[in-house]
Amino acid sequence: MSTQAVRTPSPELKTPSRRLLSIDLLRGLTLGFMILVNDNGDEHAAYWPLKHAAWNGLTPTDLIFPTFLLLVGVTIVLSTAKRLQEGANKASLLFHVVRRAVILFLLGLVVNSAPFFHLATMRYYGVLPRIALCYLIVATFYILFPGWRSKVVALVVALVGYWALMRFVPIPGYGVPGRDIPLLDHDANLVAWIDRHIFSAQHLYEGTRDPEGLLSTLPALGTTLIGVLAGLWLRTSRSLVQKARGFLVAGTAGIILGALWNFSFPVNKKMWTSSYVLVAGGISLLLITLFIWIADIRTAKEPSTKTSVWKTFLLVFGTNAISSYVLSEVMDSCLGSIHTHNGVEFLHACYLGIHSVIANAPFASLVYSLCYVGVCWLVIYFVLYRNKIFIKI
Repeated sequence: MSTQAVRTPSPELKTPSRRLLSIDLLRGLTLGFMILVNDNGDEHAAYWPLKHAAWNGLTPTDLIFPTFLLLVGVTIVLSTAKRLQEGANKASLLFHVVRRAVILFLLGLVVNSAPFFHLATMRYYGVLPRIALCYLIVATFYILFPGWRSKVVALVVALVGYWALMRFVPIPGYGVPGRDIPLLDHDANLVAWIDRHIFSAQHLYEGTRDPEGLLSTLPALGTTLIGVLAGLWLRTSRSLVQKARGFLVAGTAGIILGALWNFSFPVNKKMWTSSYVLVAGGISLLLITLFIWIADIRTAKEPSTKTSVWKTFLLVFGTNAISSYVLSEVMDSCLGSIHTHNGVEFLHACYLGIHSVIANAPFASLVYSLCYVGVCWLVIYFVLYRNKIFIKI
């Protein structure tokens, strides 16, 4: 994150040719949904769409992170083009990428460790560290090799290579996956084995493994590369209608290919399997199609000087996405460390207060989550968005 806050004109005032409103809106929806599912009043009572799949399979919640990561890839292309137009050279672009990646990683440590920052239990993996690593590698790759063909080759290598590693490399002490042990066993897999040899259990999210482990970053690079290819498609001279149709075809193809691969390499978010990359990436492309149609194509046909309420709601998160995420996570950690007089965590006490009025536990959990999203939105709106402050990452 650029350490200074930048004041710019409101994004909705920019023309579609300079900035696609659909990207900011989809990023805002993704971020808002991320806060919603990360801050359930009772994660066990929450409705199933607001929880991750236990292992293999997919829920709407499992689409959040890959959609955000894919949008990072789109932004790599669009922001690089903007910086080149402003006169940046390759060296300055690379410096910006490294600087940004370091800041994202450090923010990830803040999110993982606030408010106490115990080094003995600090988690070094996580959402922002994964974004930082994917951004660093893919953005550098794009700056050095800007063509689309190299991105397709890299995508295929990442997905097929990860499948081959998970399927054929023997796990010391366990055997060959699919022969001696089940493929994608929860703990007896190459990703978890590597992570346990890098960090002790105190530093891993699940003790024996971590959903953002080192090796599973390889297919996550594939998700980011899909975003880069999407960004390159957006930069072509084709009409918005043609671009939307292209995303529709590509998204549908990704879902079909991923569903077929699922039979031999199951869709699994916690392992970020190759089939998961294709299915989730395909759905993300369909969402981009939908938002381009609603926000850019229809807006061009029916121009308006006033932004609708729903667009404003999403733009608040979408134009300050990382700030919103950091706020939601740090605020949850800090408030969660406060206890009431009877020893109950403050936030859980808030949920219990809602549950005392709403008997249905899943609905009470949803109401709590919506309230939390609302609080985060109000903070970002009044502190940043209303003052036209957009903190650049």
